[in-house]
Amino acid sequence: MDKHTSSVDIWLSRLFYGGGEGSLDRLLPSVSTSLSPRKRTTSQCKSEPPLLRTSKRTIYTAGRPPWYNEHGTQSKDAFVIGLCGGSASGKTTVARKIIEALDVPWVVLLSMDSFYKVLTAEQQLLAANNDYNFDHPDAFDFILLVHTLRKLKQGKSVKIPVYDFTTHGRQKVWKTVYGASVIIFEGIMSFADKELLKLLDMKIFVDTDSDIRLVRRLRRDITERGRDIDGVIKQYNKFVKPAFEQYIEPTMRLADIVVPRGGGNMVAIDLIVQHVHSQLEERKLRWDMAALASAHQAQPLPQTLSVLESTPQVRGMHTIIRNKETSRDEFIFYSKRLMRLLIERALSFLPSQVHIVQTPQGEDYEGRTFHGKRITGVSILRAGETMEPALRAVCKDVRIGKILIQTNQDTGEPELHYLRLPKDISEDHVILMDCTVSTGAAAMMAIRVLLDHDVPEDKILLVSLLMAEMGVHSVAYAFPQVKIITTAVDKKVNDLFHIIPGIGNFGDRYFGTDAPPDWSDDDMDEPSC
Repeated sequence: MDKHTSSVDIWLSRLFYGGGEGSLDRLLPSVSTSLSPRKRTTSQCKSEPPLLRTSKRTIYTAGRPPWYNEHGTQSKDAFVIGLCGGSASGKTTVARKIIEALDVPWVVLLSMDSFYKVLTAEQQLLAANNDYNFDHPDAFDFILLVHTLRKLKQGKSVKIPVYDFTTHGRQKVWKTVYGASVIIFEGIMSFADKELLKLLDMKIFVDTDSDIRLVRRLRRDITERGRDIDGVIKQYNKFVKPAFEQYIEPTMRLADIVVPRGGGNMVAIDLIVQHVHSQLEERKLRWDMAALASAHQAQPLPQTLSVLESTPQVRGMHTIIRNKETSRDEFIFYSKRLMRLLIERALSFLPSQVHIVQTPQGEDYEGRTFHGKRITGVSILRAGETMEPALRAVCKDVRIGKILIQTNQDTGEPELHYLRLPKDISEDHVILMDCTVSTGAAAMMAIRVLLDHDVPEDKILLVSLLMAEMGVHSVAYAFPQVKIITTAVDKKVNDLFHIIPGIGNFGDRYFGTDAPPDWSDDDMDEPSC
């Protein structure tokens, strides 16, 4: 160790342990003092309210507009911002400032720190003695990182490893992230891989003075990661500083924008935000509901549709629930009867196989049994939730998921506000439940969500008490392998996209709430999450 390094070590020791003019906080930009302590072991997602609290407001999740076209396929990838810079340069602070200034729904903050490789026993010993190089490209799992970011950019659900810096290993439970309109990816090696660079739509390098970075790293590693000052300084001199000079600083030339001084440079952040807003505007999809309504006029109903036989019993129950004079109790009772018949009908479309059992008389009986791993029900809130008891009554131990979709009153488009799906739903046959389907917009969005979670299209069954022909055609056109089961199909929707003759607002009639003057069959409750 040379004289310069030794003097730096002495200065840092005094700086950290002493007060006065050399106190630690004085060297840190004032903008960072208002932020909560940095959490580096997990990715952060704006879809988990609240992510940020500013002096003016708390930012909660807003509805996610359609990210797919009328064919049901994603037409625009998420916009990915790559943030690179030295250790403790303020990348996360810049990311949070961008998120705050963007003020757009469904922004995901993904940290490269989550993708450190799992250490061997030998490497664990080196790490415990501060002799393992976490600042080398080989320390990161770039294969998993590129796969995850590419999938997230394509609109798919992904699982993010959770790295524990105390044990230098991954936790058993991984974090699920989904629904990104904008992805902010930050890390010291964000620009170090060619395949990774191809996924970045905008590249930003955060350039911060080396003394400031060192002081920040000292405070972080000692207060948040339980390390001693000597170990931190040793690791900095041996690995961090050389790695910055060899691998990180040279990638500054790849950046579209260099941000000096990190999160305190609001001029640079404002310019970045303006560019991102313009890119999002160009990528925005415009749904023409009138064109969607007229696209399938006079077309025969699709083969994937199954309508419950209109027996006198079914016809009689429809007469009762469609009657505007029917009491709420009667409406609920006969709706539940129809739901039970509908669910039983839907189950007949699930795959089955021959199964031979022995009767109490000692004889063999050739029967059938479900041929699949599991059955999961997913309700489109709020009306679809009323169908859950019927599914539970006939499917023992069925798993239930929920999706909340609302119509934006300004744009007329559906918006995703909330979802909670069971783990490993991609392995299941899914019964998607909604009581009424008029335009099919909410059903299409819910199906797209399931597909994004890797549920095969031919394993999805859409069940609804009442559908309009428009909704049937819209769903079948976008997702031709989805089976559609209903008790009745009405021919028309009016100018407000209400089913005609229809059933009224099912949720309001069932729950006893009053419908607003401009209600729509696809409208949902305000989110409660």
